[in-house]
Amino acid sequence: QVQLVESGGGLVRAGESQTLSCVVSGNFFKVGAVDWYRQAPGKQRNLVATTQTATITRVVDSVKGRFTVSRDDVQNVVFLMMNSLNPEDSAAYYCRGLIFKAPGDSAVYWGQGTWVNVSS
Repeated sequence: QVQLVESGGGLVRAGESQTLSCVVSGNFFKVGAVDWYRQAPGKQRNLVATTQTATITRVVDSVKGRFTVSRDDVQNVVFLMMNSLNPEDSAAYYCRGLIFKAPGDSAVYWGQGTWVNVSS
């Protein structure tokens, strides 16, 4: 059984930094692309960042310059480093992974989410 587990959320003050982690565990062949999404109360879930490999990464324009995504393919962990946080960044953050059970056999898995609450 494959699991994605996020951690690192919590309450921070505006202007501070926070790093989220997404750990992939279970029985799998390879971790493919992993994305970070966020969803504020009453709003839709939106893509924040994506990483296909350790060198192919992208963040959306709204967080560019503040957020960075990276991954450790040995430990099977994906990180979202968030700087200069503001109250508009408050949301539940989810990781979504394309996990290969075998070459050519993949499925999408979601984590349970971790809350980030930025106070002004």
